[in-house]
Amino acid sequence: MSSRPALSFHDVARGFGRRRVLDGVTLDVAPAEVVVLLGENGAGKSTLLRLALGLLAPTTGTVTVCGLDPVRRARDVRRLVGYVPDRPDAYPWMTVGDLFRFLRPHHPRWDDRRGLDAVEALRVPTDVPLRAMSKGQGMKAMLAAALAQDPEVLLLDEPFSGLDPVVREDVLRGVIGALRDGGRAVLCATHELDAAARIADRVAVLAGGRIARVGTVAEVVGTSEEPANAPARLQAVLAETMASVGAGRGS
Repeated sequence: MSSRPALSFHDVARGFGRRRVLDGVTLDVAPAEVVVLLGENGAGKSTLLRLALGLLAPTTGTVTVCGLDPVRRARDVRRLVGYVPDRPDAYPWMTVGDLFRFLRPHHPRWDDRRGLDAVEALRVPTDVPLRAMSKGQGMKAMLAAALAQDPEVLLLDEPFSGLDPVVREDVLRGVIGALRDGGRAVLCATHELDAAARIADRVAVLAGGRIARVGTVAEVVGTSEEPANAPARLQAVLAETMASVGAGRGS
């Protein structure tokens, strides 16, 4: 395994107008590691993912993906990264086949068989345009497309949000399958704490523009906790962290 992080943020700040969303974020994701970002709405989780994609540039600090600057080497980085947004961002008239044909030329490691296996496993309709799919179907289509790229780094932005329990479990099984398939690094932003507890090698709590806590689930919630209690303890840790950050700002 390479000693170089697959994804690295070092002292990263990013603002929008007068509002600073990220303020000194430092976080590495190793090859074959799954890091789950936790934090309240507006904490900057999606901003961090967009920085990794090169869609945004940091105000200060550095971001690297497989050693590359995602802004200066945007084309190379996007060939290495699979991205599942919080809602499908492809043309709404596209079916899965259209989506695959559109993306295939841009990804040298594209594997149709891998993508079609994911489509079958996730039960994605192949003849329905994205505009006619449910949110869950659209999310599964985007996950299948991301896996077909055989990425070095997989970025997931709220992949389980707003899904009914059956579809959510489908997506979760698809993500777990992707984690077992190869040594890719995964950075996942989610509010679903039970999903986080199931997939994370480490969790990173984003609050006040910084990584307030980071470690394995056991380290963050306390090693004495039973696995079944981990989601509830993660919720308590989040609440404690937000309260602490709020008190610090008010002091």
